[in-house]
Amino acid sequence: MKNPKTGKVTAYIGLGSNLENPVEQIKSAHAAIAAADGVKELAFSGMYLSTPMGPKNQPDYINAVMSVTTNLSPHELLRLLQNIENVQGRVRSGKRWVARTLDLDLLIYGDQKIQTPDLIVPHPGLAERPFVLYPLFELTSNLLVPGLGSIASLIAKCPFEGIKRLN
Repeated sequence: MKNPKTGKVTAYIGLGSNLENPVEQIKSAHAAIAAADGVKELAFSGMYLSTPMGPKNQPDYINAVMSVTTNLSPHELLRLLQNIENVQGRVRSGKRWVARTLDLDLLIYGDQKIQTPDLIVPHPGLAERPFVLYPLFELTSNLLVPGLGSIASLIAKCPFEGIKRLN
């Protein structure tokens, strides 16, 4: 839901990387998102080390979640995130769950449920991914995820397994 006074929406973005110095990839993406026109950073979670989904013959991931307010539409925000991925060397092979320099996911956009050919929000799989839920919970423990319920109830069903908070 847009704030009637500002016209802005709160959105949550997942950041992940497991190639070419993942911590620096996340830091660089964080800075690029925070500096983007139409976006204002609210908070940034700690970084988490997680085992890869899919093929296990790849490096572990570094993950984090960022909250922002934005006046960009969901699709404009998605294009911004994809542009940042491309600038940071993301190669799209068409295969799922492969190693990558950067993966930026629009997790939540206000209270909207979106299902278009190029964007699904809340992000599919969000409820089963500890590397998304725990950093998200770190930012806002009272969040209601559209169509899925409270972040606290999702955390209760998703054990803290396969991830480790850094620092």
